Amino acid sequence: MGFLIRLAITAVALWITTLIVPGVEVSGRSGGDDALTLVVVALIFGAVNAVLKPLIKVVGCVFYLLTLGLFALVVNALLFLLTDAIAGALDLPFQVDGFWAAFWGAIVMAVVTWLISVVLPDRWEAR
Repeated sequence: MGFLIRLAITAVALWITTLIVPGVEVSGRSGGDDALTLVVVALIFGAVNAVLKPLIKVVGCVFYLLTLGLFALVVNALLFLLTDAIAGALDLPFQVDGFWAAFWGAIVMAVVTWLISVVLPDRWEAR
């Protein structure tokens, strides 16, 4: 149950990101197509972050230390671009127009995901 709620939170955060950040967009034929695309892209985004982010943290720990953690913003933007590339390879109508759109999109995604997680009760999380 927790996985589905986390997926829904990520999909909603992605939808809000498409509304706020110019250059991050979903261009489906209908609202239903857009919703399905957001769920699939949220799944891709979660998988990319779950697999690659820990590896990048281990390999790039020196950069994290040297930049006092600011390197994480660049890593998040690159992971957002990778999500766009995978979505494009799957012919999903999701587009990120360059590094800066990915940079701001990743920041908005992180903030919105955090805000939604704070608002929702944590009863559904495994203890």
